[in-house]
Amino acid sequence: MLSASLTIPFIIVVTALLPAYFSVRRLRRLRSLPIGKFRRISERVILSLVMLVAVVAAASTTFNAIAHEVFVAHHPAPGQIYVVNGYKMHLWCTGEGSPTIVLESGAGDDSLVWGKVKPGLSNTTRVCSYDRAGTGWSEPQPGPRDSDHIVEQLHALLQQAEITGPIVLMGHSIAGMHMRDYVTRYPQNVKGIVFVDGSTPMQQDHFPEELRAKMPRLIWTEILVGGAALYLGVPRVLGQCHSGTGPENWEVGDLQGENGCSVNVPVAAGEYTAFEQDGIETIHTGPYGDLPILIFSQDPANRVDKNMSQSLSPQAFAEMNSTWNQMQEDLKKLSTRSRRIIAKGSGHYIELYRSDLLLKEVPLFIEQVRGNALPPQYGTTTTE
Repeated sequence: MLSASLTIPFIIVVTALLPAYFSVRRLRRLRSLPIGKFRRISERVILSLVMLVAVVAAASTTFNAIAHEVFVAHHPAPGQIYVVNGYKMHLWCTGEGSPTIVLESGAGDDSLVWGKVKPGLSNTTRVCSYDRAGTGWSEPQPGPRDSDHIVEQLHALLQQAEITGPIVLMGHSIAGMHMRDYVTRYPQNVKGIVFVDGSTPMQQDHFPEELRAKMPRLIWTEILVGGAALYLGVPRVLGQCHSGTGPENWEVGDLQGENGCSVNVPVAAGEYTAFEQDGIETIHTGPYGDLPILIFSQDPANRVDKNMSQSLSPQAFAEMNSTWNQMQEDLKKLSTRSRRIIAKGSGHYIELYRSDLLLKEVPLFIEQVRGNALPPQYGTTTTE
């Protein structure tokens, strides 16, 4: 039986080879068919192009799949593998100290997205990143990919690893809702939350009409077209799969590079399609009393995330940024001990665009949670 990572490449190869096979059959028959010279030449040209494209697609997909499997075989999962609900889940903890920061990635991302900040944060306390079911080194699990199920699996994973608290949840994008779900279900050991441009429940209902109309198409285009390019091995052909981050951390750099060349489209699609259900499950979560909360938000004037800006009219893009900015501001209402920092010049992936800011502010936040640093001025919004 094929592994999950090879099933879709196998389907692509078979699908590509079928038109190549029928093109060859048609080319052989052309000589004996009573058709005109112009049509015969036209068909040969077209069939040859179809055959060439199909063979190249099959070959590049095969090469990409084999290269990825070889890489994975030579790079076993860092950290530990635990069994949750009968399926393997990956957890990687580094550093020492309390509270433990638990990192939650955005939709479709795995734990390696935190590669720029995790090593630095590990100098302050223990930091644990994990792969949700079906991402990274974690096996897919049956059932929906909504917040309730994701949180149950995370909690079971932490129990298996004997990480019972105290913990600080730190998450990006869609993780904003997963973390709220977790704190509501298991509040006893959570000592703080760090939102990294976190999503808010039912946020899609507040976006401009133009974005609401285009959002399904934009998301599915990104998943399907982007996923197809990855399965076909386009990034690998362009040499983007092993771009190291520097001699001080080659392994993490290579892992991140390979991570950018692989995707589990069914899992990513499942997380995106569960987005509305996430909102329904978390719309009534909070407030959390005086739980320390630190909010990082993208720059409302950012032009880094070009795909979205190019897909919307200038007015709709400006309205979307304004709406997002207000929803980020409203996150401060979740606690009397919250504050917000706007990451100047950053797009949505603050952990990539402004890792320096996270490495500066999160360790200070941890010391404040520990009671070793003076508390900040709560309720404020600053730009750094």
